[in-house]
Amino acid sequence: MHKSDIDYIILRILKDNPKITQRQLSKELGLSLGRTNYVIHALIDKGWVKFSNFKRSDNKTGYLYALTPKGIAKKSILAQSFLNRKSEEYNRLKEEIEILKNEL
Repeated sequence: MHKSDIDYIILRILKDNPKITQRQLSKELGLSLGRTNYVIHALIDKGWVKFSNFKRSDNKTGYLYALTPKGIAKKSILAQSFLNRKSEEYNRLKEEIEILKNEL
C-alpha cells in the first residue's frame, strides 16, 4: 500500500470514528500495531491530527483523535490522489480482464 494511501485511510477512519483504538485501527488496515502507532504520531507531528485523553467505561484511559483544519485540507488532497491511483489501477485491471476474456 502506498504511504499516502495509508495516511488518507487513517485520516478518513479517524474522522468517522475519533474514539477508535490504535489496535482496532491496525487490524482494520492490516498493519502492525507499531507501524500504526508510528503513522499516527507522524500525522500528529505534521499537525494533521490532535488527540486528547478521555475515560472509557472500563476505567481505562482512551484517546480521542480529531483532525485539525490542516488535516481536513490534506485529507481532501490525499483523497484526490487516492482516487486517481485507484482509477488507474481499475483501468489497468479492466484492460487485463478484456485480454484474458479474448484469450478464452
